[in-house]
Amino acid sequence: MPDHHSFSALDRHAVLGGSDNGFPWYAGAMLAVEAGEVVRLRCEKLSHGDAAAGQEAILMVSEKIAAAFEATFSLLGGATPAAIVQRYREHVAANARRLSANEAP
Repeated sequence: MPDHHSFSALDRHAVLGGSDNGFPWYAGAMLAVEAGEVVRLRCEKLSHGDAAAGQEAILMVSEKIAAAFEATFSLLGGATPAAIVQRYREHVAANARRLSANEAP
């Protein structure tokens, strides 16, 4: 059994009071699950090793750089963590649609 005294007062407040301190835990978990599917789709595409795989690798890196800059500037502009997570989920959903459309049935 964990020693409850090892937790800080803030930790106890967050757990016992249901506080999430403004972080969208459910949306963050869903982002992780959705991103996992995009990773699977990309790995499948990259495994072919053809010209389309090379283009996907280039697109993947450029998208990640652009998303990092977008998130940084959004945070600097005062966006909430929930808004940042939501925007990443939009990017991930767009990638999932694009990669799924290219999948063979």
